[in-house]
Amino acid sequence: MPGPLHGVRIVDMTANVMGPLAAQILGDMGADIVKVEPPEGEPMRGVGAKGRDPTLSSQFLHINRNKRSVVLDLKRPEAMRVLHRLIARADVLIHTQRPQAMARLGLAYEDVAKINPRIVYAAAFGYGQSGPYAAKPAYDDLIQAAIAGPFLQAGKDGEPRYMATNLADRACGMALASAVGMALFHRERTGEGQSIEIPMFETMTQFVWGDHIFGHSFVPPVGQLGYTRMIERRPFKTRDGYLAMLLFNDRQFERFFAGIGQPEMMKRSPFLSIAMRIEKIAEVTQYLAELMTTRTTAEWLVLLDEADVPAMRVAKLEQVMDDPHLEAVGMIREVDHPRAGRVKTFGVPSTWSRSQPDIRREPPAKGEHSAEVLREEGLTDAEIDALFASGASIDGRRR
Repeated sequence: MPGPLHGVRIVDMTANVMGPLAAQILGDMGADIVKVEPPEGEPMRGVGAKGRDPTLSSQFLHINRNKRSVVLDLKRPEAMRVLHRLIARADVLIHTQRPQAMARLGLAYEDVAKINPRIVYAAAFGYGQSGPYAAKPAYDDLIQAAIAGPFLQAGKDGEPRYMATNLADRACGMALASAVGMALFHRERTGEGQSIEIPMFETMTQFVWGDHIFGHSFVPPVGQLGYTRMIERRPFKTRDGYLAMLLFNDRQFERFFAGIGQPEMMKRSPFLSIAMRIEKIAEVTQYLAELMTTRTTAEWLVLLDEADVPAMRVAKLEQVMDDPHLEAVGMIREVDHPRAGRVKTFGVPSTWSRSQPDIRREPPAKGEHSAEVLREEGLTDAEIDALFASGASIDGRRR
């Protein structure tokens, strides 16, 4: 059966990471994603490793599958008229520009709703529009900084560090995709379209600070800001590598100490209770860190598995690509892309019993589907050729 959003058409006016990821998730779910790009193509086409086609970079490939690309130069009125036709038949429009920029284009929600009152108009951008940061630009680095992320990631030297992934972009992209699905459900019940705004700063504040507001959850505060266990946790160094091990509740500690032949440790400080272990987390961590160096990673994994203590090897980048579990479930696969050549890609991580999402289209070349989509909107071949000739659109098939 087709995916759960089969039959839904989405006009995707996003670029970079956050919006394209959201649109890809919706495309995986079966929606028809019409990706609207400027004549130069969206910026991520040139970011990352380059294969056979330099416009299909590594970073672009992994957030733009299940989409059709249409080039429209929105500075030209004839291209804007085509966009209005796309909007008129769409279920959803998503964008990641600041609202002020969309208003200058005549594409604010009020403008779009006049064309299509039932449309779900979903936007993700930096900051909520009722605050003083409303018009500020935002990127992943800036949002990580604003929520104190780099200091939470600081090493022993105290130097702040960004998380080594586009954490804010990706988390907010998932929030945007989720919001679109729920807005479509609302429309099924009521017939009403609506505007949705996903501000990155507020979304990531909730995402991260659910842990770190900690003692300041109460008024007046009953402790410090910051969940010490989260801030202090590090992988354990073993004799030949690193290990991730979760020891948290009493049963896990009991099984661990029984497994290493030291059950009496549960009767000693700092292991007597969860409260004491959290209070003395540095002492607990130091004890475990010294103990971990006495065996190899493989030896610890056998022992911890037998003791039913959660543990995983800390993988190197190349080891993830060869992980036997990911291979067995089909998460990492190789496919032939008609332009990029043989590429390694990722499957859909979720499993559905009735409407399984799937990969139907490989990431598109710039303007690859311009003619196809324009024809669907009722333009004649002569009108389409005129758009190509003027530069208002590009026929990506002719590259």
